Amino acid sequence: MAKEVSNAPVTVYSILAPGTKIKGDISSDTDLRLDGVMEGNIVSDGKVILGPSSSLIGNITCANAEISGTVKGNVLAPEQLSLKAQSRIDGTITTTTLIIESGATLNGACKMPDAMYQ
Repeated sequence: MAKEVSNAPVTVYSILAPGTKIKGDISSDTDLRLDGVMEGNIVSDGKVILGPSSSLIGNITCANAEISGTVKGNVLAPEQLSLKAQSRIDGTITTTTLIIESGATLNGACKMPDAMYQ
């Protein structure tokens, strides 16, 4: 009996594991997860996830983001930005949909335009 091969799309994303330290900018057309330490800017066409152990000194520009770590910089996420309970952001955030869990810290400005990139 022949085995069927699935044609379902596979989600591809990059992971920067705990213990990883990066200096420089990252640009990606797929989703990206940071669990390490980075000094530089992240630009992604997809989703950016910062895990609880992550630390970023730089800006994030992406479609949507989920932050559990620390960001010292600005975050631009036109679709959605989710700040988890242990997150800390020191900078300006810009998004149309913002989710903030109890315990999250935001030191800076929040901009929520009615519509972005029309």
